[in-house]
Amino acid sequence: MKMTAAVLRQADGPYVLEEVELDPPGAGELLVRVVGAGLCHTDVVPRGTASFSPPPIITGHEGAGVVEAVGAGVDRVAVGDHVVLSFDTCGDCAKCRGGRPPYCDQFLLRNLLGRRVDGSTGVRDAAGGEIASRWFGQSSFATYCVAAERNVVVVDKALPLEKLGPLGCGILTGAGSVLVQLAVPAGASLVVFGAGAVGLSAIMAAKAVGAATIIAVDLHAHRLELATELGATHVLDGAAADLVQQVQALTGGGAEFGFDTTGNVAVIGNAIGALRQGGHCGLVGIQTEPITLDPVALIGKTVSGILEGGADPRVVIPMLIDWWRAGEFPFDRLIETFPLDEINAAEEASLSGKVVKPVLLPPAPPA
Repeated sequence: MKMTAAVLRQADGPYVLEEVELDPPGAGELLVRVVGAGLCHTDVVPRGTASFSPPPIITGHEGAGVVEAVGAGVDRVAVGDHVVLSFDTCGDCAKCRGGRPPYCDQFLLRNLLGRRVDGSTGVRDAAGGEIASRWFGQSSFATYCVAAERNVVVVDKALPLEKLGPLGCGILTGAGSVLVQLAVPAGASLVVFGAGAVGLSAIMAAKAVGAATIIAVDLHAHRLELATELGATHVLDGAAADLVQQVQALTGGGAEFGFDTTGNVAVIGNAIGALRQGGHCGLVGIQTEPITLDPVALIGKTVSGILEGGADPRVVIPMLIDWWRAGEFPFDRLIETFPLDEINAAEEASLSGKVVKPVLLPPAPPA
């Protein structure tokens, strides 16, 4: 079938809207008409020189839409269902069976290569050339995408589907890290480095579970203001020379939990240094250089590299939706929408920090 997709042709070039050919869903797959797709910083990865998924590629991995067709063997999802799309998994390894799908043995193969495990893609351009179209099992910067049954969460049709896509990755990562990987309890102290979509989602989740001290650290005053409105009890300027000492003063000797979303080596050092003995720091930012840490700073502390919050989307996404409906998790305050044909402006707004979470809206099909 014909569809419109935002195609990244060159690592240093713009996205270009093209009419492409999409194959029908295969076994275990479904065709989704995309209603909205969040833009995440991970969507920039194919622009890197060492990317596993070089252009041409259709990115987008925070899609939400309506199921229009299903392949053989699909029995959990039906035509007409409204779904949120998340990351892909094998469903069979020990981590998948144990409720820890982000650590699936095949996570890299199924999410960061832009193709199925067998190397196929299912999308061709007007000249017949292949375009990678399985970015995180979906490639949702398009009017349609094909996803695996495993990586969709069916949601209530009464919900505003155009707002739900970011739940599939960025918001899941922030909230899931607090709820699942770090398991922050009521009354605890948490310091979050980076008040973007992931960090703000962590702050909202920490407030929802009753954390007593929630500290947001960022360089942008407008993000710190939003962090306060969403649940932070304190905000700190990330450029402060005595940042670690400030966190220690606010928490009586150090935070019980730290969470870095920046991937910046110096910031990670501060996140670990700001912990008390027995503290746990989670890292979700993509580190682009080696990390060297003072071994003394690690004594009595735990540091975890986190994927997708360590969370099962089928468990955590419905929970977050319930909280949103109850007014306890206002993730929609992070969102600003853009038409799909303004994807390059949306990407610039995201990378510059002007917009916390851009959501791209593909054109609706003709009536």
